[in-house]
Amino acid sequence: MELAKTNRMNSLFDFYHGLLTAKQQEYLELYYGDDYSLGEIAEEFGVSRQAVYDNIRRSASALEEYERQLHMLADFEAQNAAVDALGQYLRSHYNDDHELQQLLARVEHRVAEE
Repeated sequence: MELAKTNRMNSLFDFYHGLLTAKQQEYLELYYGDDYSLGEIAEEFGVSRQAVYDNIRRSASALEEYERQLHMLADFEAQNAAVDALGQYLRSHYNDDHELQQLLARVEHRVAEE
């Protein structure tokens, strides 16, 4: 399984898992989060590997569709990139301004909480 796809699915899952059924959540968490194989998940739930594969494929498509419509992950990534860029700029141009550094720290902390 490709690492970039696994990371994307885990990120999408973090934002949209509440929109999935309990079974979709379990399958995705086991497959992408815990690195279970299709066979291991099938054995655990007493279903075929094909059933697990179909469920995971549909669930992943649903996560991608939620992101296409809601943009929560993209917005989060853009916000983090902007804060990172601001931090780099402030550290390189205003490193001696302690008040500005404190304000930046508050913003970074707030973004990290979300």
